[in-house]
Amino acid sequence: MAAAHNKPEQVSAPINERSVSHEKNGDASSGDMRETLVEVSTQNQLLRHLGNRQIQLIAVGGSIGTALFVSIGGGLAKGGPGSLLIGYTIYAIMVGMVNNSMAEMVTYMPVSGSFIRMAGRWVDEALGFMAGWNFFLYEACLIPFEISAINLVLGFWRDDIPPWAVCIACIILYAIINIVAVQYFGEAEFWLSSGKILLICILYMFTLVTMCGGNPQHDAYGFRYWKNPGSFAEYIHEGSLGRFEGFLGSVFSAGFTVVGPEYLAMVAGEAERPRTYLKNGFKTVYWRFGIFFIGGALCVGIVLPYNDTTLQNADTGTANGSPYVIAMQNLGIGVLPHIVNALMITSIFSAGNAYTYCAMRSLYGLACDGQAPRIFQKTLKNGIPVYAFALVMVFPFLSFLQVSNNTAQVVTWLATLTQGSQMINYIVMSLTYIFFYNATKAQGVDRRTLPYYGYFQPWCGYIGLVWMIIIEGIFGYSVFLPGKWDVGNFFAFYTMAMVAFCTFFGWKIFRRTRFVPPAEADLIWEKPAIDAYEASHNEPPTRFRDEIREMFLGKRKRENFMGEDPN
Repeated sequence: MAAAHNKPEQVSAPINERSVSHEKNGDASSGDMRETLVEVSTQNQLLRHLGNRQIQLIAVGGSIGTALFVSIGGGLAKGGPGSLLIGYTIYAIMVGMVNNSMAEMVTYMPVSGSFIRMAGRWVDEALGFMAGWNFFLYEACLIPFEISAINLVLGFWRDDIPPWAVCIACIILYAIINIVAVQYFGEAEFWLSSGKILLICILYMFTLVTMCGGNPQHDAYGFRYWKNPGSFAEYIHEGSLGRFEGFLGSVFSAGFTVVGPEYLAMVAGEAERPRTYLKNGFKTVYWRFGIFFIGGALCVGIVLPYNDTTLQNADTGTANGSPYVIAMQNLGIGVLPHIVNALMITSIFSAGNAYTYCAMRSLYGLACDGQAPRIFQKTLKNGIPVYAFALVMVFPFLSFLQVSNNTAQVVTWLATLTQGSQMINYIVMSLTYIFFYNATKAQGVDRRTLPYYGYFQPWCGYIGLVWMIIIEGIFGYSVFLPGKWDVGNFFAFYTMAMVAFCTFFGWKIFRRTRFVPPAEADLIWEKPAIDAYEASHNEPPTRFRDEIREMFLGKRKRENFMGEDPN
């Protein structure tokens, strides 16, 4: 859905006082500009230490966690294999449209805070305020969700592990990884994401081999479960209405599982060569959706029938609720479930690590734009926003709720609460892109000169916006059915929507903000500094496979664009 262009510096813009001022500042030496990157207007002190290898693995594995391996079973139980595959495919296409919009904006303006600050700069300051706090709360609340999920998965082996001990261990590890330096976070995510890819490969091979008869029972079951009990399950009601509600259940399951563009966008302010490496990362999102999420929905529907009684655990996130583990046990496979469970723990831990990183950077971005206390803008010498880190590390302690409550119930609370926030994120991204698109037209910017050119625009933005608004409105519809009303469930589904409404209109009234007209949108912003940073590199961008080769085989001499030895 995109075309690559290597001439970001040629982007045209109307000449005004702001652009003249920035271009004067851009005359400084490239070395000086590189050292003071993103201090223009925002006093951003984050350091660009994430390389291509780390960014690509963050793009591939940063958003894969509990949902793809465990909670996806809940979607199967509600909708059946047919509804699950269709629901995940449709939702992945919709999020792909959002990714198409985000990629164009982020590669053009790779700033810290990403879409949060873009919303405030190009749409309305109140939207940026709402988006920032929504994303911060979303990421921060997912940290205890993943810690609680680790506790539940550990229960596969034994149920006498103290929950508080697991909570403390995870909090300490997250703190160490995220406070040392961003390059160590990137390295940790590289290896943890590699473990996720290994786990997915194992599960896909398990599906292929066992469905062809390679199992202890020598049963070539193939697509048997698509015929018996069937492809489409009934949920809540019977008949056609029940099957449609089962399809909706699968779509809502996809809404919690199919994610990704936001995590890649949040590393923009700390990415090396962002116009190149981020573009490559965003382009991997499309095939990742196809292979991981749509492929995962297909595999789950093959290995297990939707009416398996053990699937009732799937919505609570227990390891026994993982459709893959259930299938392995049903087939009498002994060792593989333990291997899968161990890799599943690393996957869940990695997701919590990514949430910690993103929550810190979103709070830092809010502080940069004056929408959070300035103290959260202070960084250590290694570029870590230290006070933002301190506040974020308070949220993992919510995982201690499981000490006095049912652990599975805590997981369910946090999952439901945050799902609405995720769709609000995509609403903000799509709306911001529509304003960005209109601004480029009004100011005469040729989008084909941007580092990433998104095809089928602005329709991707409009379709993604409408779809996410609809899903946000109806994903809690079941509480309004006769006999289904529950105050707790209502607030679990719609609390974040109400928070978003209050933060947007509260800030708009308090600060008397206005929507930014397309002709006045600041498309210059930090572009001169980023252009100078990109131009300061004398070596070509490294390729992912070259960095992997260097990592395992040792350093090699880098060559310049002409293929000559730079030394």
